[in-house]
Amino acid sequence: MQIPKILLSLLVLSLLFTVPQVFARGGKVKDPNGVAPDRYIYYPGSEELGKDEIRLIALGTGMPAARRSQAATCWLVELGNGDKFLFDLGTGANANMAALMIPFDFLTKVFLSHLHTDHWGDLPGLWAGGWTAGRTVSLEIYGPSGAREDMGTKYAVEHFLKAYNWDNMTRLANLPSQPGKINVHEFDYKGENQVIYDENGVTIKTWPAIHAGDGSVSMALYWKGMKVVIGGDTKPNTWYIKYAKDADIAIHEAFLTPEQLVTMYGQSPQSALGVGTIVHTPPQAFGKIMSTIKPKHAIAYHFLNESDTRDQMFEYIRETYDGPLTLAEDNLVWNITKDNIKVRKIVSDDEAWSVPGPNKPQRPDHTVPDQLSKEMHAGQWDISEVTADMIKEFKKKYKMK
Repeated sequence: MQIPKILLSLLVLSLLFTVPQVFARGGKVKDPNGVAPDRYIYYPGSEELGKDEIRLIALGTGMPAARRSQAATCWLVELGNGDKFLFDLGTGANANMAALMIPFDFLTKVFLSHLHTDHWGDLPGLWAGGWTAGRTVSLEIYGPSGAREDMGTKYAVEHFLKAYNWDNMTRLANLPSQPGKINVHEFDYKGENQVIYDENGVTIKTWPAIHAGDGSVSMALYWKGMKVVIGGDTKPNTWYIKYAKDADIAIHEAFLTPEQLVTMYGQSPQSALGVGTIVHTPPQAFGKIMSTIKPKHAIAYHFLNESDTRDQMFEYIRETYDGPLTLAEDNLVWNITKDNIKVRKIVSDDEAWSVPGPNKPQRPDHTVPDQLSKEMHAGQWDISEVTADMIKEFKKKYKMK
């Protein structure tokens, strides 16, 4: 039955008089020259965290074959006490991290769930990039042991530095040495709900995950009565069900379906079925996990989140879970308090500069000698006459001899 136009007009007028304000998202702007009210966009560095607030940022949510829209796995947790923690450091994540314009001195604690490249492949960028752009302290890497010594985090980082020895030696000749160091804190991957970090009121615990081979873990950060669970990569397991309960945020993979792996990711049907249902967690199983542990908010990641997959992934998860949910994508931010969880998108600068931190940049300490041989130096072309004035002015400005 159609409503007569006159009645429809009266209904609209009634609503106008009974609803006091109808705001656009974000609230009412009262002053054309003033500050806009709270928005549904997060601009990095534009708001101070509350003393009892957590900010979780997705720096990478995708697959090993990182792409411009989705880097591989990386989560940043910022606390109201000033602490910052990186959980995994997958390939491509450093670009999203740089856009946040956080001084590198604050990005030194990295917790690895396991040693697949899509979870630690951007370590070279953080190590060398932070070293050359103002970091003054060493990196602290926390990661699991392996079934053998050569499968653990300590072995991996030691041999990472060996593989990058040319990089390391040439920088040591020209930069301060302390920021180039990496301290490894290896823990037992079999430890069940073990404490691996306990400082400044922050506790981080781990438990075993089941993924590809021994040496994978899931993690939980506890602070001020709140709990953020970072699942890493894992198939469904009893440890996650037991220790991820009562989480404010529960992150767990919801992997591409076997069909998506064949049609969108170049795998054979045989590989796709095994990888999608045995090595990883299908979306229906993700939903079952979340409906069992009942977090305040669930985050599904580790799939190509786009128009061709998003609706299908959502439908599959909703077959088994009807609670609060985010299908993760890069550059989302969750603000977490005991009473509320707010999800927004990040708007950031693609050409962000590194930002000076609290510590004064260090001078080179020339830990190793010049790595150029006399033969190479002999091939230099003298341009001193065109740079002499610039160098003189620079030395004068910074009181250098």
